[in-house]
Amino acid sequence: MATTVGSADGDGGEAERLGKAGGRGRADGGRADGGRTDGGRTDGGRDVRTAGDRTRPAARRTRYRYRQTAVAYLFLAPSLAFFAVFLLLPLLFAVLLSLSRWAGFDLADLRPAGVDNFTALFARGSSFLTPVLTNTLLYALGTVALALTGAVLVAHCITHLRFQGFWRTLYFLPIVTTVVAVGNVWKYMYEPGGLVNGVLNALGLRSVAFLQDPVTALPSVVVVQAWASLGSAILILTAGLKAIPHVYYEAAELDGAGPFTVFARITLPLLRPSLLFVCVTQFITGLQSFALIIVMTGEGGPGDATNVAALEMYQRAFKYGDWGSASAAALVLFVLILVITSAQLWLFRRKGADA
Repeated sequence: MATTVGSADGDGGEAERLGKAGGRGRADGGRADGGRTDGGRTDGGRDVRTAGDRTRPAARRTRYRYRQTAVAYLFLAPSLAFFAVFLLLPLLFAVLLSLSRWAGFDLADLRPAGVDNFTALFARGSSFLTPVLTNTLLYALGTVALALTGAVLVAHCITHLRFQGFWRTLYFLPIVTTVVAVGNVWKYMYEPGGLVNGVLNALGLRSVAFLQDPVTALPSVVVVQAWASLGSAILILTAGLKAIPHVYYEAAELDGAGPFTVFARITLPLLRPSLLFVCVTQFITGLQSFALIIVMTGEGGPGDATNVAALEMYQRAFKYGDWGSASAAALVLFVLILVITSAQLWLFRRKGADA
């Protein structure tokens, strides 16, 4: 009898527990089947999301990136408009003119010419390849060689002097001086009775017709261009020299290295990024320069001894009214600058300079 009662009590308690568990199960099941958590269903404790639910965060991220890109381009719009108006449109117009014949001013006179302007530049008997392009390359190479060598030596000396700011300012003065003033001053210094010939005469040497002799005219202008561009190169190289950690020099001094070894093995290799920048910018300036030549020699004389590509373009366009040929020469010069600059970047990167 006691056993029967205990069993009944046990069954009743078990039924009560099962009833409570069933109630909780129905409640949980109701939430699981009828409700959503974080946009998906939960099945047995797992989060089951539909395809539409999964794509919503990705779509929000995509819209956010689009908005960021639109805002970035909105801030860049003034600069992009400036380059479009003053760089892209003139470039496209130059390409159009290089394939046309045009005397200027009236666009109704524009006539297609194909590649005739380019073939005329390199035809036999044309002066564009020789001496114009030859003079341009010699002018640029001479300017870079003199300016880079002088700037490295002067910058290295300035870093060991007191009042470095004064010396940098003194060498930078030719940069802020107009090309007309620099050219006229050096033109008078090159005269037979000028300062340069006066020094030569004092040394017992004969006077030299620097700007009147075809042999010396181009080197004379190269010297002036290199002197005028020395200041900017010195500023860049002095900054590069100051960026070299001093511990390298201390280690070399402890090892007993001499000044020449330190300069060749430490200073120059660590100065390559600055040298790359100076070399590229000076070369581009030399290839594009012609104002100094006009001031000192008039029209690239004597003869074509100092005639360069930029001066030839100027004369063809504004003196002879041949805008098609001038634009073709401009594109040739553009390609030449692009090729030389790319070669310089490749060469310095191969040697370890970080561009």
